[in-house]
Amino acid sequence: MYCRECGQKLTLRFCENEGLIPYCGTCQEYMFPQFPVAVSMVVTNRAQDKILLAKHVEDDDFILFAGYIKKGENAEKTIPREIKEELGLDVVKWKYMSSKYHAKKELLMLNFIVVVEDNPIKLKEDEVSEARWCSHEEAIALIRKGTTAEFFLNNAVRELKKKI
Repeated sequence: MYCRECGQKLTLRFCENEGLIPYCGTCQEYMFPQFPVAVSMVVTNRAQDKILLAKHVEDDDFILFAGYIKKGENAEKTIPREIKEELGLDVVKWKYMSSKYHAKKELLMLNFIVVVEDNPIKLKEDEVSEARWCSHEEAIALIRKGTTAEFFLNNAVRELKKKI
């Protein structure tokens, strides 16, 4: 491991309340790990009785909508931007649900339930090959088992059923 500021080789050093952390002797700073952050979105209609799942161009599995938080952006800006870009839909409201580290892509996922306007979908066809409205049960059956998406979807469905 090397310092992201000066390029010096890092050593592990004990940090109070943190344990062994990479340390740069040149910068005299601890270099805590950094990784990307993304939003994962369980997209629902206004009635919140349907969930929108997607198939990306390069994948045959149905997944949730997601997007990286860009530098200088926050989750609140990312949600409507991603939904507008991929679906052409306007976001009405959202609610934060939970977060989970996604080891496959080495990123932190922040999950939200997102309510969108009941308008026609305009897919960004170079990214999304299909989008399908599903009942809660259909969505659970279609999502790949053992995935971060399944974890988020199950949590969201439990929350949505409280309101319906």
